[in-house]
Amino acid sequence: MLMPKKTKYRKSHAPKRGGNATRKTNVSFGSFGLQSQGAHWLTARQIEAARRVMTRFTKRGGKIWIRVFPHIPRTVKGGEIPMGKGKGAVDHYVAVVKPGTILFEMDGVDKTMAKEAMELAAYKLPVKCKFISKE
Repeated sequence: MLMPKKTKYRKSHAPKRGGNATRKTNVSFGSFGLQSQGAHWLTARQIEAARRVMTRFTKRGGKIWIRVFPHIPRTVKGGEIPMGKGKGAVDHYVAVVKPGTILFEMDGVDKTMAKEAMELAAYKLPVKCKFISKE
């Protein structure tokens, strides 16, 4: 799964999710893209699940680019631990997604196959998405 090799600080505060995306808003690498319509945190597991379903649907044809990376740590404390005693251990990493962010890009397959693969990937994500093409 995706996670940073090294971070400056082990734990961090919760990131802000408001506003629209100002970067990663255009299809840059491939011909087709999956664009988010809302704001959410994507976990590394969700990104990996979407990538796997796209790869399997295209039968490993074409090329897929992942445009988001989960670099923000989320911490969790155990179930029956009393209040206090510091912050919990790092459990997983998330990527902040704002409306308009391109999540995935694809090239090397025809438009109908790319659209179907991206729709299957969108089912795996907690944010509403739409299929877009470069032209």
